[in-house]
Amino acid sequence: MSVAKPGMLLDSVAFRYAQTAMQFDVAIPGNTITAVMGPSGSGKSTLLNLIAGFETPEAGHIVIGGEDVTHRPPAERPVSMIFQENNLFAHLSVEKNVGLGRSPSLKLTADDRAAITDALRRTGLDGKQQRLPRELSGGERQRVAIARALVRRRPVLLMDEPFAALGPALRIEMLDLVKALQAEHGLTVVLVTHQPDDARRIASDIVFIEDGRVSAAGKTEDFLAAGGPTAFRHYIGEVNIPTAKSVIARKPT
Repeated sequence: MSVAKPGMLLDSVAFRYAQTAMQFDVAIPGNTITAVMGPSGSGKSTLLNLIAGFETPEAGHIVIGGEDVTHRPPAERPVSMIFQENNLFAHLSVEKNVGLGRSPSLKLTADDRAAITDALRRTGLDGKQQRLPRELSGGERQRVAIARALVRRRPVLLMDEPFAALGPALRIEMLDLVKALQAEHGLTVVLVTHQPDDARRIASDIVFIEDGRVSAAGKTEDFLAAGGPTAFRHYIGEVNIPTAKSVIARKPT
């Protein structure tokens, strides 16, 4: 039971949240961006939390890069995670918030400081090292979170609706940044989103979750085509919506 590094496999991973039973079976390809989509409450965030180790499955196996990590704590998994809230410390500068990705005690070596400087440059934050989070825009705060994930140098990046609060133009800018960094570092990115346009722009694959289960998985272009999975097309509102041609065809003469 293995997948190509650093891909992931969730094999009969069972989890219960309150009265809701979930079970995930899915292979996520390595060195790509996969969008995880589905209705609110379907289990998207739970899926990421299981991969990251923040939740413990009742049964099944989680394999990352060919290694079973089911019972490893979060710190021992090759994973970084970015949340919608970005989880920055308000009293710490940009530089120190990023530095936490290298050392929770902020006891930084010369190599650590070089990695931080490079991550800030790559995320467009050069010159803002000493600013506090409150002095940054929403997009800049998410850039700090991305920079912090980069300095950890983990091959898997999980993103739980990180750009949901951003406006359209800034959202596109951040998506393009993620796509560029993924290509540059060969990351395996798993992005939870409600926006089909996010998947269309940067994801090669989609995993669709309903009622705590993966109901479909495959290439983005196949999902977004007219013959894509019916449940997914219902979700994005493309089923039972008449086209202009069909309306014209039914128009009485």
